[in-house]
Amino acid sequence: MTQKLKAWFMGLPKALRILISVLLIVLVLLVPRFLTSSYIMGIVCRILLYCTLAGSLNVINGYTGQFSIGHAGFFAVGCYTTAVLSSHYGWNFWFTLPIAGILTAIIGLLVALPTFRMTGIYLSIVTLGFSEIIRLIALNWTGLTGGPLGIKGIPAPQFLGMNVRRAGDYYYIFLLFAVLFLLITARVLKSRIGRAWMSIREDQQAAQSLGVELVKYKAMNFAYGAFWAGLAGAIYAPYINYVDSNTFTLDEGFNILSMAIIGGMGTLGGPVLGSFVVNILNELLRPVSAYRLVVYGLLIVVMMWIRPQGLIGASDSMLANDRTGLDLLERLGFKKRKTA
Repeated sequence: MTQKLKAWFMGLPKALRILISVLLIVLVLLVPRFLTSSYIMGIVCRILLYCTLAGSLNVINGYTGQFSIGHAGFFAVGCYTTAVLSSHYGWNFWFTLPIAGILTAIIGLLVALPTFRMTGIYLSIVTLGFSEIIRLIALNWTGLTGGPLGIKGIPAPQFLGMNVRRAGDYYYIFLLFAVLFLLITARVLKSRIGRAWMSIREDQQAAQSLGVELVKYKAMNFAYGAFWAGLAGAIYAPYINYVDSNTFTLDEGFNILSMAIIGGMGTLGGPVLGSFVVNILNELLRPVSAYRLVVYGLLIVVMMWIRPQGLIGASDSMLANDRTGLDLLERLGFKKRKTA
């Protein structure tokens, strides 16, 4: 779908392409002027936040074929890093951003290195365990994280001498980092590194036989995805003004995963659409919030059977070749039973 849309756009006259691009940019920048409701702007900010979060998970799951479901742990590291540095030590918000991203990338690397011999469901369980360990550390390390009480009163960012407090102001920060993520990731995927990631996804043994260093490129992939998850957490901390461990439960990890799967793994636009769909569903399902994860689970099961490549995934993608989604189950470690 994305390829057809790109081909259609590139087929337009150059002047018309420039005009459409300028109009879209102006429209996106004026969104807070049109949507004056703080409730609606809050939803838009969450959609942009999860564009980065689900997109960073998609880099790991969709472009190297690894399967992480502990992304909430990386999100938590970035969130707590900014909360601690700005609240306890008085650091400027903008200086905490690179620290949060780099620290999360290092932790992601430390988690990934011992697991590179694992694939499928085994790697998933390790990342799930890591996410829960991070949450329990945040819950019990009272001196640093505030324990069950969390960290309150996180200082708001300042820009040009003004405090950023309203959702309409945070919109531009979330938008900036979502766009940066998409642009930088698009460039990375077209580079030698990105091609190595995708070759590993398609066939590890073939990639290794052609000189691709599996450990090196898998490590870079995991660190890159963790870095952006940490940045997303760093922006989220002052936005909600309060951080506690309940935000980073296993439900949050599956929530991020559902966005990547529903939108389409292995595509840049998939997590963006998945973030929109899941966040809108989240608002519609508020009256029955206890059954929200049940609905997500059913939606993912239906997607695996009807459109396993996701809403935006190409019809000739690896996942689309098997309409029943059995190939995906095999990649997760469930092998077909051989019959005599």
